[in-house]
Amino acid sequence: MRPSLIAAIAALVIALPMAPAHAETVRFPSGSYADFRQLSTREPPTGTLTITGTLAFPDQARDRFPAVVIVHTIAGYQESNEGWYAAELRKAGFATLTYDSPAARRMREGSFNASSGGPPWASAVAEAYGALRLLASDPRIDASRIAIAGFSFGGEVAHLAAFDRLRAALAPGPLRFAAHVAYYPAGVYGIAAGQHYSGAPILMLLGEKDDNLPLAKARGYLEHVGGGADALPRVSIYPGAYHAWTVPSLGAPRFDPQYDSTRKCPYLLLGSTQPALLVDGQERPMDVAALRACLKEGRGYTMAYDALARARSTRETVDFLLKELRP
Repeated sequence: MRPSLIAAIAALVIALPMAPAHAETVRFPSGSYADFRQLSTREPPTGTLTITGTLAFPDQARDRFPAVVIVHTIAGYQESNEGWYAAELRKAGFATLTYDSPAARRMREGSFNASSGGPPWASAVAEAYGALRLLASDPRIDASRIAIAGFSFGGEVAHLAAFDRLRAALAPGPLRFAAHVAYYPAGVYGIAAGQHYSGAPILMLLGEKDDNLPLAKARGYLEHVGGGADALPRVSIYPGAYHAWTVPSLGAPRFDPQYDSTRKCPYLLLGSTQPALLVDGQERPMDVAALRACLKEGRGYTMAYDALARARSTRETVDFLLKELRP
């Protein structure tokens, strides 16, 4: 075989993603929900589906592993982002579960409408808890040490999974995520007065220049819930970082006007009935017309890769999970 051909084949092998040595395909059921009211009142799901994922283990053997459920961005699973993070977490001793979210695919394709409750965030949270139940039933996993980490869409899911009302609806009893890591979440939902987080620690990683979730909006929400909520998110801000800073394929900053964003909208606060709006630090009644207007006005946001922020945030995430899950 010619040396040039050998070199070409070697380069191709290096470029292809390498599957983890200790990995297996798993499947778990989840429910579809029209909205959070249907979920939190514990009505039966509108439908059920089976989700396929990959469960992978560290090289070193042990009796039971701590684990992390990893939820991808709205773009879907990427080996260079979620796959890379999963590998880093396995090096630190965590089993990892990744999956392709049907709820994210529906949002990406726009296959929903007002009559079906809008974007299927409730279904996305149900998927995460389906993954939690699967891991908790595996004798190789320590059910008391399962965390969730997510990016953008997945970051929003990781934050929502900490709302105790949703946890109680999807995992009655003591089962819960032991920690939550939200990378540059979408900033759509928060908890209303009288509601609580699950009590598990939450790490929220925000970009200084993220115009999809502006810092002022995030700080306004945290100040609002700071007076009464337990286990408030711990926040780290990455200087100069734009939205999706962990995704290598993005390159330099670029504004994409075609993407939906709630950057100019108030937080939707989930309570016991209809969501409220957080306006100027106060909870206001739902105003559908105002939401439509802010969504139209705020369409589009900027994304860019930041190698330094990715490296620093990886270290922070690993240190946080090592502290909270103690593998």
